[in-house]
Amino acid sequence: MAMKSGKPGYEKDAGSSSVHKIRITLTSRHVKNLEKVCADLIGGAKAKDLRVKGPVRMPTKRLMITTRKSPCGEGTNTWDRFEMRVHKRLIDLYSPPEVVKQITSISIEPGVDVEVTIADVA
Repeated sequence: MAMKSGKPGYEKDAGSSSVHKIRITLTSRHVKNLEKVCADLIGGAKAKDLRVKGPVRMPTKRLMITTRKSPCGEGTNTWDRFEMRVHKRLIDLYSPPEVVKQITSISIEPGVDVEVTIADVA
């Protein structure tokens, strides 16, 4: 007698190709564009009945530069403070690698960097 394990709807088909863990890393300075791309990727994956984890929100990197306003060094000490924030999201998909090309063919917003890593699931 065989026992079912895992959640319903995630059973592995005997005839399907090997399942890979695909990690998609999205980085951007613009949160709205980043969240839109995340929603599009997850919506496409769920439409194909894939197992999805994420988006996992990583800590925001704050790159700060403080510099003097005066070019010559004379006068009152006034300072400019500049900051650039880099936001990062992780999405994990469990699917055959052929399906990933269809999912990631969505239009990516400007300013969003996408990195895809594929690994075997043991």
